[in-house]
Amino acid sequence: MSTSQTTPTTENPAPAPAVDPRLLVRKSGVAGYAEEFRRKIRSGELGAMPVVLGLILIAIIFQSVTGHFLQADNLTNITKWIAGYGLISVGVVFVLLLGEIDLSLGSVAGTCAAITSVLAVRQGLNEWLAILLALLAAAAMGALHGFFFARIGVPAFVVTLAGMLAWSGLQDFVLGKLGTVNNINDGVVAHLDNYFLGDGDILFAWLLAVLAIGGFLAAQLLTARRRTAAGLPARAIGEIALRTGGLAVVALVGAYTLNQDSGLPLPLVVLVGVVALTDFVLRRTSYGRQIFAVGGGIEAARRAGINVARVRISVFMISATLAGLGGLFIASQQGSADKLLGGGNVLMSAIAAAVIGGTSLFGGRGSTWSALLGMLVIQSITTGLDMVHAAQAIQYMITGAVLLAAVVLDSVSRRTQKSAGRG
Repeated sequence: MSTSQTTPTTENPAPAPAVDPRLLVRKSGVAGYAEEFRRKIRSGELGAMPVVLGLILIAIIFQSVTGHFLQADNLTNITKWIAGYGLISVGVVFVLLLGEIDLSLGSVAGTCAAITSVLAVRQGLNEWLAILLALLAAAAMGALHGFFFARIGVPAFVVTLAGMLAWSGLQDFVLGKLGTVNNINDGVVAHLDNYFLGDGDILFAWLLAVLAIGGFLAAQLLTARRRTAAGLPARAIGEIALRTGGLAVVALVGAYTLNQDSGLPLPLVVLVGVVALTDFVLRRTSYGRQIFAVGGGIEAARRAGINVARVRISVFMISATLAGLGGLFIASQQGSADKLLGGGNVLMSAIAAAVIGGTSLFGGRGSTWSALLGMLVIQSITTGLDMVHAAQAIQYMITGAVLLAAVVLDSVSRRTQKSAGRG
């Protein structure tokens, strides 16, 4: 009796071990970039490329159809309109990184706006204090969701579905029989949507562009220095200069375009600031790495010494707080807080933006920049279809098709990564 042992042969070669892409040294020159691009395509690392290409395609199509889609006033309006939904979508990204979902964020946004308006308008409380109390209430709602999910073990879907119903009822109760509270004229909430930094001074748009370019360059150089000190491959100075130059073109053209209208809108500053801050937290802090670890595998995270319950509760608190802030911007856009705020397609648009932008529904992969990019896609489609007077039903169908395409791309990407030994 003998046992056979399979050995690698030329007919049946052993599979190549997976290699961490961070340890790969890219060849210099154009050939190196081409090789790296092919590797990323084969391994499913598409990043933001599909979204950026989609935005370019959307702009080309609607500009050719309308002739004025890329005008400064229209682009300025797009950057203002994405703020409220975009902030909610940033919160969605945090939850999706855990591989979970939060169905209550629309109701939390509406409740936060209702609390702010009632305290400031009906009760005469200082508006800044009213906003602070409302955001604290939103954080408490998220903590409650996180507690039942992380400590009691109730599925996040069920907990947040219950929260959606409960906070919607609280929103109705707070607003009372009238159901609508108009914003204070020239108040804080009223100015969230229509305020331009420096009262339209063109300096502020240029300043933001320069700060973005400088911050990106500094971060790239610091990362390269740290990797070099640790003995790891790092980007060459030429590549850093090329990447910074690309960002500079986008930022400076954006600043020039905004200055052709009214300057730098406050909603865009707040959204970009929140996205940049949360991206720093996720990628540059131990807490952010813990979020990715929990989303990548709960048991592995526990064995690594991570307090999984604490991370989960804090993530739901962050998402609810950002939803509350987004609700204030939506109230500013529509001029009031009412019983419908946060309903309709608010939650679905926020989730769709995060997924379209590249955040995985399966957890462990994504970026808060995906919320910004995804919301730009959705708002650009909506604005373009409005300009050609398309029915709302058409808008929903197209947005749904784009969302489905993003989810399919995510699924295919994960499958490709697994076959490449990185799943």
